[in-house]
Amino acid sequence: MAGLELLSDQGYRVDGRRAGELRKIQARMGVFAQADGSAYIEQGNTKALAVVYGPHEIRGSRARALPDRALVNCQYSSATFSTGERKRRPHGDRKSCEMGLQLRQTFEAAILTQLHPRSQIDIYVQVLQADGGTYAACVNAATLAVLDAGIPMRDFVCACSAGFVDNTALADLSHVEEAAGGPQLALALLPASGQIALLEMDARLHEDHLEQVLEAAARAARDVHTLLDRVVRQHVREASILLGD
Repeated sequence: MAGLELLSDQGYRVDGRRAGELRKIQARMGVFAQADGSAYIEQGNTKALAVVYGPHEIRGSRARALPDRALVNCQYSSATFSTGERKRRPHGDRKSCEMGLQLRQTFEAAILTQLHPRSQIDIYVQVLQADGGTYAACVNAATLAVLDAGIPMRDFVCACSAGFVDNTALADLSHVEEAAGGPQLALALLPASGQIALLEMDARLHEDHLEQVLEAAARAARDVHTLLDRVVRQHVREASILLGD
């Protein structure tokens, strides 16, 4: 990435956005009839599909059942054509396992699991095209899918990435900005309470700049919430029309 100017003197990024500006987000709910809940999202050129099954009885050993809450199972995969590099194993590799664990931690903080003891909730997310902000797109798609399944949550959980370039915090990083290798963080936020469901940093960042980057990610996550809330309301209106209400 040597020689590529990530932020111009006028404050514009490679794709023409301002520092705190989100990429275009489009989303739909109820895209997969066979699942209890499903959603598809595009954040810029990153595209993700999420499906949810449950709550249902524990599959496999009953010993896995939790007496006071539901077991949240999250699995992540990426299509072999999702990036320029062809993958031999679209799921089951180390990155996929780590992403699945992060998604599970995120949704354990958001789903009211205590309402469904001794049951299981399965969340499957697949990235169809990766162009930066993969974790955030997965979280946002899964949030819509969980809501589509009618599973109670404390709040929306909305995610966004952020980075730091030329003493400026950048929100919602593209692949080009991620590949530049600067400090990056991923944040999953419950916007109503401000509770952080997950925070991960990929590189060192001086503590003097951490608050600035964290605030950029949080502000962007709240902007994501506004967009997702609009998608949910539109989906409810469309469902009501189909039901004749």
